[in-house]
Amino acid sequence: MNYLHNTWYVVALSSEVSSQDLFNRKILDQSLLVYRREDGEAVTLLNRCPHRFVPLHFGRRVGDDIVCKYHGLRFDCSGKCVESPHGDGNIPKTAAVLSFPTSERHGFIWVWMGNSELADVNKIPKYTLLDDGNPNSKAYSYMKVDAHYEIIVDNIMDLNHVDHLHCPLVNSTGKLSLNIPKVIEDGNDVSVSWDWHQDPPLEVFSAFLPNPGRDAAHHFSVVWTAPSSILLTASANQSHADDKDALISWNHHLMTPETETSTHYFYATRRNWLVEDALLNKTNLNGAIDAFNKEDRPFIEAAQLEMGTADLNSLKPVLLSRDAAPIRARRKLQMLIVHER
Repeated sequence: MNYLHNTWYVVALSSEVSSQDLFNRKILDQSLLVYRREDGEAVTLLNRCPHRFVPLHFGRRVGDDIVCKYHGLRFDCSGKCVESPHGDGNIPKTAAVLSFPTSERHGFIWVWMGNSELADVNKIPKYTLLDDGNPNSKAYSYMKVDAHYEIIVDNIMDLNHVDHLHCPLVNSTGKLSLNIPKVIEDGNDVSVSWDWHQDPPLEVFSAFLPNPGRDAAHHFSVVWTAPSSILLTASANQSHADDKDALISWNHHLMTPETETSTHYFYATRRNWLVEDALLNKTNLNGAIDAFNKEDRPFIEAAQLEMGTADLNSLKPVLLSRDAAPIRARRKLQMLIVHER
């Protein structure tokens, strides 16, 4: 499969991996075991015993070690076999499980799937907004989507579909389709932004503005970081002279490929208004998830079924003037993959 390996992918939300459970998830066509050592640090191993290839999450913990229940081989958190209950206890040199560099940042557990010598935690996207602020101003979610991850990236980088697909929570009343976005490419990032006025404002903001239901300046910006991490910033402002009065929502979309046609979709959001309101936090998160499941997901998954391939370009799609950002992101990713090879 056409994956970039020497990079960081989210394998789980921090909240998904408890202190005792053996958590498993497939990414990049490989089944992984994720668990926490007794000191709380996350560990990632290939989820497969090297003897008869039984998934290790079927096993049990002994301190920081994992014991395969099938034949009792015991592995430490580096993947080294440290005990065999058979015969004289001799351990074959090949009795080892592949381990992956793992780091926990911004509420996510990240794993490096390529050459471990190249793993650099400084290459994890710096989503520090998720590290601060009132807990009731932030929320996390996870979804499984039956589509190639780049199709989901395209969906976020081309927000012109908002005019036609979304209502009423996020609907720009035709403004985005008429708006030519600004696209900038910088290193491994591609960014795109839109600015417009709308009356009434987006429903997600309207009731919280100084003059609810009245004209407001809106801004969307999307920053894609290779291979598949996105920060979408959305804002509305009625104090046109001073952006500090804007209502801002920072939305983090992180897509990790499971297979050629399935994706782990991680989502985290933070806002800057009514930050102590837990009910509003829950309402906004549920609204975002509901909008995706009812509006975006059916089109994304239907497109995947019709395409039958992960290679969009092989189908010679019609390109519109608004496709510049997703096209640049796809080209950048392909260039990185070719360079890695």
